[in-house]
Amino acid sequence: MENIIKKSNLEILGQRSPLFDEILTDDALLFIEAIENKFGERRKQLLRERENVQIGIDEGLFPDFLPETKSIRDSEWKVAPPPPDLMDRRVEITGPVDRKMIINALNSSARVFMADFEDSNSPTWKNNINGQINLRDAANRTINFTNINNGKIYKLNNQIATLMVRPRGWHLEEKNILFNNSPISASIFDFALYFYHNAKTLIKNGTGPYFYFFSRKIRNPQWYYQSYRSYRNYTCRI
Repeated sequence: MENIIKKSNLEILGQRSPLFDEILTDDALLFIEAIENKFGERRKQLLRERENVQIGIDEGLFPDFLPETKSIRDSEWKVAPPPPDLMDRRVEITGPVDRKMIINALNSSARVFMADFEDSNSPTWKNNINGQINLRDAANRTINFTNINNGKIYKLNNQIATLMVRPRGWHLEEKNILFNNSPISASIFDFALYFYHNAKTLIKNGTGPYFYFFSRKIRNPQWYYQSYRSYRNYTCRI
């Protein structure tokens, strides 16, 4: 039987190269498209609702909890315990998804390094895709960097910090990727590429795909958790 390769409906406006295509694979693009197709319009709706809430606040409406969540707030509950490599977070650092930065941060004595696609990173197409390549190599433990000025080689130590990733915020868009002629969510793009390429490797290595939630000002936060739940036993930690 002939294999049928399905192509994504995403339109890529950004630069392509053989190295970039290692990340922007057909299957990865289909994964991004599936998430954008399921949650993209809901994301836009929630952003519009946020504008309406702000109008009410400007007019003197005092922010409050949703009435429909009262039963949850009044009940006793707890989240699942953190995985072993997130139990100790007494020292946690953050920085951009630059290759040398990732190596130095993971080799530091910090317990956790949060690789940041938002505040620490200038979100150019080149920076974002190179950042995904760097994180893939870090997850595979093959990342290295050579300083062309002095020949110094950087590589990972045997013991490294736990890696977390901070995608860009829900209000931001990735202008270089279009779905139905509109830019897709930047946060879905960052999350989906990292998760698709690295989740299985990270789990195999005894860690997991861990994410830092960007600041949000939208009600009904449970929607975020539905969109970022793992495919297996909640191995995706947020």
